[in-house]
Amino acid sequence: MDSMKGQGGIQMLLTAEQEARQIISSAKNLKLTRLKQAKEEAEREVKLYHSNMEAAHQKKISETSGSSGSNVKRLDQETAMRIQSLKESASRVSTDVVAMLIKHVTTVKA
Repeated sequence: MDSMKGQGGIQMLLTAEQEARQIISSAKNLKLTRLKQAKEEAEREVKLYHSNMEAAHQKKISETSGSSGSNVKRLDQETAMRIQSLKESASRVSTDVVAMLIKHVTTVKA
């Protein structure tokens, strides 16, 4: 009888060992699955980050090139206003300047 009990105990140990192996195996598989999911998620996040950074870079480039174009327009407008202002000033004083030149040219000093 004792040998039957011993045999039953060994059988229980073998069964417990087999169950432990299955638990360990399923835990390893679960770990590998989680690692794959984490890797895929990290790759998605990297791609998203890369696309966001690329979009921000393209936006800065477009703003920079656009602002230089707007700077050129602004400078052209300022130049045109200054030229117009100088023409108006010249037209206001031109009669006085002509009169002064004629006076100096026609006046004879002895």
